[in-house]
Amino acid sequence: MNQTRTIPKTSIMNRIREYRSSLYSRKKLPVPDKNPDVILLIITLILVMVGTVMIYSSSSIMAAARYHDGYLFLKKQLIFVCLGLGLMILWTKIPYHYLKKLAYPFIGLSFVLLVAIFIPHVGMKAGGAKRWLKLGFFSFQVSEMVKVAIVLFLAHFLTKKMDVLRDFKKGVVAPLTVVAFLVGLILLQPDFGTAVIIAILLMFMLYVSGCRVLHLSEMVAALIPIGVFILMQKPYRLARLTAFHDPWKDPHNTGFQIIQSLISFGSGGAFGVGVGDGMQKLFYLPEPHTDFIIAVIAEEAGFVGVMAVIVLFSVFIYRGFMIAFKAPDRFGSLLAAGLTMIIALEAFVNIAGVMGLVPLKGLALPFLSYGGTSLLMSLMMVGILLNVSSYEK
Repeated sequence: MNQTRTIPKTSIMNRIREYRSSLYSRKKLPVPDKNPDVILLIITLILVMVGTVMIYSSSSIMAAARYHDGYLFLKKQLIFVCLGLGLMILWTKIPYHYLKKLAYPFIGLSFVLLVAIFIPHVGMKAGGAKRWLKLGFFSFQVSEMVKVAIVLFLAHFLTKKMDVLRDFKKGVVAPLTVVAFLVGLILLQPDFGTAVIIAILLMFMLYVSGCRVLHLSEMVAALIPIGVFILMQKPYRLARLTAFHDPWKDPHNTGFQIIQSLISFGSGGAFGVGVGDGMQKLFYLPEPHTDFIIAVIAEEAGFVGVMAVIVLFSVFIYRGFMIAFKAPDRFGSLLAAGLTMIIALEAFVNIAGVMGLVPLKGLALPFLSYGGTSLLMSLMMVGILLNVSSYEK
């Protein structure tokens, strides 16, 4: 009588681990030696969950009035959440060392897509700016991908040029030129705020990679007058500065957004009026489900809700920089630091702008604001961070 041989499950798992280890050793790559950062993962999932709930709360009445479907934005966001989580899981499995091979193709793709925006019937214009590519039912904001591409490119390039970074011509001119071309294309959209974010990101990565502070100071000194000149070219940019300084000077036009946002913060008090019961989202706050979602949280969850979001982002940023500090190599360290800095800058600019602490800029709040590209890129960055966190010095 034939008997079927049963292979113990533990034996199969051991063989899989041995085969995986042999692949890493043949390619001379470090082997993951611990589980990904669970705290970072939990914080990400909490933020995504809160964002999904608040997107429905802030958009349902508007969607019902404009599109006759109160669940429209919720259904779209749930699709992006599923896609984003799948993307995050994928990048936790792919060793981050392979990203070195994608650094130059990714930056090249960024150039191509930024140029494609200006091709008729390819780029999509909204709010006076061309920032999106129309891909069927989905509009893709290229600048969100460009930020990730720049971090990947800089992490790879600055790692290769580690020995000459203190030489301006050999170590700094090349990345500065590449980023300047990308920023130039972004300014043509126009998108001054994203250009400033990328400039800060460049300075940060040059600094943490070991470039001379003197060179960075000279670049900042040169960029400030250029930034002021570009700022003066568009009247609406000056209007934003005026509204930031005194929104009540023009309460029905340039100051309208920030005034309505501040009313939301004042109406919420300590504990808010209750999720779903806010009034400012009823056609007072412009785009309450995107740029001003933290104002809706302030009204419906109060000071406690806003502080909870700020604490979650603070812990996320701390864990991200700790992953960078503990990374086993220079590339992983720069990659994790740059990706964490993107989330930190976007969260700070959005929350501070809505609170009237800095001039308003149409940046999405990572994980919380409605928007497919932002959520997909943010969750992809989390996947890479989790991947780096599974290695250690």
